[in-house]
Amino acid sequence: MILEIVTPEATLFKGKVTSVVVPGVDGEFQMLDNHAPIVSLLGKGNVKIYGDIQLGKEVASKFSKGEKGITLLPINSGTVEMNNNKVIVLAD
Repeated sequence: MILEIVTPEATLFKGKVTSVVVPGVDGEFQMLDNHAPIVSLLGKGNVKIYGDIQLGKEVASKFSKGEKGITLLPINSGTVEMNNNKVIVLAD
């Protein structure tokens, strides 16, 4: 599936991932390939990206590595939409 992470400043990432876990306002939830369409508000926490991803030098400092090669992006709030095997995270 394709993941796109956008902030008010820039697009931080766009590429193919295995799965993504987001901090929903009622708790974390995961989206895998061909997940049903969904739109949800996000709370404070980490966006957890699974897959071998390449980050641009200008945005790499915003991400960190977690256990087992998971890439983490801390956010304060936002919105997520999953549709047609594409996840778009609008994050603050």
